[in-house]
Formats: sequence, C-alpha cells, structure tokens
Amino acid sequence: MPVIELRGVCRRYDAGPPALDDVTLTVEPGEAVAVLGPSGSGKSTLLNLVAGLDRPDAGTVTVAGVRLDGLGEAASARYRRAHVGMVFQFFNLLDDLTVTDNVVLPALLAGTSRTEAHRRCAALLESLGLARHAAAYPGRLSGGQRQRVAVARALMNRPTLLLADEPTGALDSASGEDVSRLLTELNAEGQTLILVTHDEILAARCATRTVRIVDGRVHSDEPSAAARPSAGAVR
Repeated sequence: MPVIELRGVCRRYDAGPPALDDVTLTVEPGEAVAVLGPSGSGKSTLLNLVAGLDRPDAGTVTVAGVRLDGLGEAASARYRRAHVGMVFQFFNLLDDLTVTDNVVLPALLAGTSRTEAHRRCAALLESLGLARHAAAYPGRLSGGQRQRVAVARALMNRPTLLLADEPTGALDSASGEDVSRLLTELNAEGQTLILVTHDEILAARCATRTVRIVDGRVHSDEPSAAARPSAGAVR
C-alpha cells in the first residue's frame, strides 16, 4: 500500500488560478521524494494537504491508509500525532523549554508515559550528537544544532512520514550539509521522507525521486540517484 495517495486533487484559495490542479501522486514506503517548483507553484499546499493541515476542494488524499479529505479538526490532530513528523525552515522550537522538553513534547501529547518519552528522547539525542545539549535552551545552540533538535522532535513518535519544509533554508552551508546528510541517513534506514525545497543540490543529495510542480500541476516525476551512506541514526 502506498504511504501517500493523492487522486485528482484540486485546491483553490480565491478567484485566481488553483494552487493545485488535478494532482495525482503516490509515494511508496521508504521513498525520499523531493518536491521542487518556483514560489507559488503549489509545493506548500501539497505539503499542507499531506499533513492534514488543509483539505482539497476536490479529489482524495490518503496517507497511511487514512482518508484525510473528510477528517475534522480533532481527527486530523490525532492523525498527525500518529503518523507525521514535521521539520520546518525556522525550527519552530519553544525557546523557554530545554532541548529535552522540546523533544519529548509530542510523545507526552500522544499519551506516552514520561519515563518512556525521556528514554526515547535520550536515545535520539545521543544518535543525533545532541546528548550534551539535553539541558540547554534552543537559543544557546547553533542553527544546525537547532535543526537537529527539530528532527529529533519530529521523530519522537516514530512517524510513518517525515515532512521537511525547506529544512536547510535558514542554515549556513556547513550546517545545511550536516542536516542533508542526516535526512539521507534516516531515509537509508527506511524513513519515508517528503522534502519541499527550492534547493536543487539538497534534492539531489537527499531524494530518491524528484517531483516538479509548475502552476499547480505535476510537471515531471523522475527517479534520482542520491547517494546512500551507511545507516547510523535511530528511528
């Protein structure tokens, strides 16, 4: 069964052209798909539909066997907790919480015991080279370290799907390479990844497949030859 299946999806926000226009797309388990396109092409709309943050005007969106297009707000939130981890360009960490508290939060909201949440957090931070920063606050970390914390938080509930929205857009080149290497390692271990980006180099490094969207439609859908390093991260 595909992890993601969009059939005839349309989304329109105003009287102008549709943000997405009759999009049909499937993503299989373990794929790393880079979604590229110019600003306004529909990339973010696609990501929001898959995350259950938006609904199509027409067509169906199914992720991990769940039909999203008919879900209410509460059911959409439950879906995200169970199946989706999200990494954003500007980290979206809570500055008044420590690294540990940021990372364990999704698990606690999902009903995981505090003991198990902290055990899982410790393993993730160790794997991602952040163990010595467990008690630090995000404002004391570099951009690359903060993005690693965001990845740890996204992986906390062992998501079916990891969504990354311009994950290196706010980073310097060295930190960006570090994060792209991490995403590649996670995918090599089986994590399904959707990467929305303007960065052709990032897409070439991380993706096993590249989908280009132009004016709300899928313009091309091609396999890529991204390198796969040896596994080293925790899932």
